Amino acid sequence: MSRFFANGSDSESESSEEEIQATNFNKASAFQFSDDEEEVKRVVRSTKEKRYENLTSIIKTIRNHKKIKDIPNTLTSFEDLTRAYQKALPVISKEENGITPRFYIRCLAELEDFINEVWEDREGRKNLSKNNSKSLGTLRQKVRKYIKDFEDDLSRFREAPDQESEAEDEVVALDSDGGDAGDDSDAGVKGEPTQAVPKTAKSVPAKAAPADDDDSDDSIDWDSDSESETESSDDENQYQNMRERFLKRTTEKEDKDDDKRKDKRKEQKIKIRKRAEDDEDGEWETVVKGHVVEKPKMFEKDAEIDVPLVLAKLLEIMSARGKKRTDRRLQIDLLFELRDISDQHNLGTAVSVKIHFNIISAIYDYNQKISEPMKLEHWALLLEVMQSMLKLLLANPDIIMSESVAEEHEEYAAAPFYVRGCPLAAVERLDDEFVKLLKECDPHSNDYVSRLKDEVNVVKTIELVLQYFERSGSNNERCRIYLRKIEHLYYKFDPEVLKKKRGEVPTTTATSVDVMDKLCKFIYAKDDTDRIRTRAILAHIYHHAMHDNWFQARDLVLMSHLQDNIDAADPATRILYNRMMANLGLCAFRQENVKDAHHCLVDLMVTGKPKELLAQGLLPQRQHERSAEQEKIEKQRQMPFHMHINLELLECVYLVSAMLLEIPYIAAHEFDARRRMISKTFYQQLRSSERQSLVGPPESMREHVVAAAKAMRCGNWQACANFIVNKKMNTKVWDLFYESDRVREMLTKFIKEESLRTYLFTYSNVYTSISIPSLAQMYELPVPKVHSIISKMIINEELMASLDDPSETVVMHRSEPSRLQALAMQFVDKVTNLVDVNEKVFDMKQGNFFQRGNMGNRGDRGYNRNQNNQGGNWGGQRRDNRNNRNRNQRGHHKNQQDRQQQQQQQVQTIDEE
Repeated sequence: MSRFFANGSDSESESSEEEIQATNFNKASAFQFSDDEEEVKRVVRSTKEKRYENLTSIIKTIRNHKKIKDIPNTLTSFEDLTRAYQKALPVISKEENGITPRFYIRCLAELEDFINEVWEDREGRKNLSKNNSKSLGTLRQKVRKYIKDFEDDLSRFREAPDQESEAEDEVVALDSDGGDAGDDSDAGVKGEPTQAVPKTAKSVPAKAAPADDDDSDDSIDWDSDSESETESSDDENQYQNMRERFLKRTTEKEDKDDDKRKDKRKEQKIKIRKRAEDDEDGEWETVVKGHVVEKPKMFEKDAEIDVPLVLAKLLEIMSARGKKRTDRRLQIDLLFELRDISDQHNLGTAVSVKIHFNIISAIYDYNQKISEPMKLEHWALLLEVMQSMLKLLLANPDIIMSESVAEEHEEYAAAPFYVRGCPLAAVERLDDEFVKLLKECDPHSNDYVSRLKDEVNVVKTIELVLQYFERSGSNNERCRIYLRKIEHLYYKFDPEVLKKKRGEVPTTTATSVDVMDKLCKFIYAKDDTDRIRTRAILAHIYHHAMHDNWFQARDLVLMSHLQDNIDAADPATRILYNRMMANLGLCAFRQENVKDAHHCLVDLMVTGKPKELLAQGLLPQRQHERSAEQEKIEKQRQMPFHMHINLELLECVYLVSAMLLEIPYIAAHEFDARRRMISKTFYQQLRSSERQSLVGPPESMREHVVAAAKAMRCGNWQACANFIVNKKMNTKVWDLFYESDRVREMLTKFIKEESLRTYLFTYSNVYTSISIPSLAQMYELPVPKVHSIISKMIINEELMASLDDPSETVVMHRSEPSRLQALAMQFVDKVTNLVDVNEKVFDMKQGNFFQRGNMGNRGDRGYNRNQNNQGGNWGGQRRDNRNNRNRNQRGHHKNQQDRQQQQQQQVQTIDEE
């Protein structure tokens, strides 16, 4: 049976068809299939086609999820894609020689771009649901980790993203024909078809790849089979060839489908070539969000461009500010274009300055929410335009720019030129925007460092404005710009100041202290607003304290009386006051004024909220202490991170100062019932440590200070110094000071002196006399220093003793009560107080009602008065008797002490004689 029969020729079809059907009907029943099996054609596909089809279907799913921003399902599909690619790796390494298919690289690049776009859109991220936001972070991490293995392929792809490989062409064709193939039940093939007939499949090549020439056939033509193969198959199985007759029609249809696919591929390649030709000399275009508005023409072609026309166009552009549906981005572009036109036609510097100022206003208007920072591209643009405008103003002294100039009085034709505007307000807003940008960044990231580098440009801009107003400006404007410069200078440490103090640099060297003096003194003399003067004084004190000018800083605080009226100031000024007091306390500590350091820091630390008082963060709310609006306002008041004061350093200095004051005081007034606390915070730390049943070695800073206090209480200065000055405390606290070695030496010296005082207070009732040299040896202090400390204690009546200079001893007078006597006196005081309270209660119950003014009948008034007087006299007599008795006892005790002192003095005089 030849192929002409299979093609169904006209000559043989009538005679042979009936014969075949008649003879083979019964035998063909053995080869009949069910209805479902007849409808579906079996397709034999290669492993490459299966793997690639799986990859392309997942990629298509990912693209659909990206369109609707379904990030959780995108994450799931990405995980499926990585698993499918892992399965396809053997095929890729065999068929593609290990080269990653381009369509897979394209998918990874698109997914990376999509993630970056969503991540950079901060507003959109805030509006994402919790599930989407969580999935976005996970997807971003997995994609960034996964694409590290494809960095070279991605870089090559991004260099030529429009170029498509042959494999990608196949994938595009499959994607485009997928819908048609799915609708037709007979056409189930999605790649190059491979026939189901075994013998015919042997004659087909293993790889059915498209030819290089577009006009060549990609599919297998049944007519190209040899006659010998067809005849041999006819002899072997006649019934199977009957089935082939019906299958051949499907193959013809598939050939037509292949032709359609080839045409589509040709069209796509032609489009890509045209696009590449068009883009050879072109550049990337930035696609903006939202409705695209055509850029209006600035002027007509024949228009004569002069100053009135440009000013009219400027007024037209700026009059659209704030109106609904005004494209603010387009407004900025138009202003830049207008500035370029003005420069091209040489319309004058005054017009250019006016356009510059309006560009600055338009950039400020772009950000509608004043509480949020502006975009970084606008920030860089703003810095550039500000500096350009100020350079024009400084280079042209005949241009006067002021907010006092009315619009109708502006002059652009002849010098002097008058322009309405306020560069001072612009630079103040610039400074505020810079602070907002810093607050928006994570302080521990590189973004914060890169934003902080912009401070150099901000300070340069402030310097330019300062030069302009020094040349032509009122005192009030100069004070305002001076304050801006002070606020960028007062918290910065200048080592040249300390070198100048030590004489290491010439005295003519200008330091930051000299600049601060000049600026602040001008404000003190010329300012007429209390706020600017107050902030200047606070910044001046802060700067002095930072450079260890303790006496200048202290005198400024005392002379200004700021502590009296600071409560009436605005919150920003109060924050600056708190920062100044904190830094002043650190300065006093470095200068060995422990008591002053404690006084400066006690108001901050006793509240337990120094973090909030210094505007360095917010504590968690307790029971809705503040509303959302209050929290938003307080966040706006926070200081940038680089201006923070180390809170652990502050607390450590406070606790150490309190320890050096409190421990000797506790030792001196051990049995005093009316003993007061110098530092409540330190006392609480001490008591909480004493309540613990098991106390281990100290770990935190507070535990180190408490352990040192316990050692000092026993007079053990070495243990105390080791707890305060050690490797861990140096790393956490003391190394943060500028001259840390000097601070550690000062601390050790103070610990020795206060431990000596504590030892004398604690054990003075044990000794009859103490040798001064032995005390000096015990505490490693010079003998004159020990002599000075003991003399001060005797003068201040803290120690009942006398100095014997010839023998260098301290003779104790033993006038202090013993421990038992002190406890007995304390008990007597408490009992006395209890009796007084009982008598008052008794008097209230026994008729004192009438003494308070609520009398009864007139006739009984005298009788009641007599009774009350009698009762009152009886109670008063008891109290008087007891008071006299106590007074006599105290007088007797005092007389005994006087007699003992007189006897001792007589003994001393006799010994001397």
